Amino acid sequence: MKRLRGRPKTQSDDERRQAIAAEARRTFIELGYRGTTTDIVAARCHMSKHTLYRVFESKAELFLAVVGSHRRMMLDLPRPEGEDRPVDEVLKDIFMIDIEEASEREREAFISFVIRESADLPELRDILHREGLERSRGLLAGWLDRQVTLKKLAIDDTSSGARMLMDLLFGGMVGPASRDWKSREDRNRHLHRCIAMFVKGAQAS
Repeated sequence: MKRLRGRPKTQSDDERRQAIAAEARRTFIELGYRGTTTDIVAARCHMSKHTLYRVFESKAELFLAVVGSHRRMMLDLPRPEGEDRPVDEVLKDIFMIDIEEASEREREAFISFVIRESADLPELRDILHREGLERSRGLLAGWLDRQVTLKKLAIDDTSSGARMLMDLLFGGMVGPASRDWKSREDRNRHLHRCIAMFVKGAQAS
């Protein structure tokens, strides 16, 4: 048999993309947007800059991938095809209320980076609003649409419902108000109550 040249491929393109985005997120948090370069990210990923550019063509594209990755750290959407579970249970999973502390700290660190950097960089605010907030709200509204179709919920405006849920839950998770809780357990009990109230008010009769 003819021997194939080159090293065997040990990592899929999607896995490599995710690994680079994860390292870039840590670098952005540590060095800021201006201080982060593709050279630094490539070195931390133990690859050449040329290899990184085959996956991400620029720092802006790399930041877009990080925002997308962070979005999935905030909302576990889209959901698995054909998922059929009680609405309140799925919402707890969507908002990842009970994630491990290490993952939560990583999530909060990126939010702090975003607040700090976007004050001076309007272009980052635009990306975060478009690819983060608006995209997340659209995905959540789409999930609510499906619950209405399945007659699990009765909501006349799912976009407004998505905004309501995000304001309600993220208000207790991030920002100054999140530091008021005595413990994560107290906060999580509050978030569970928020979900229960929303579902009760929106249940189809």
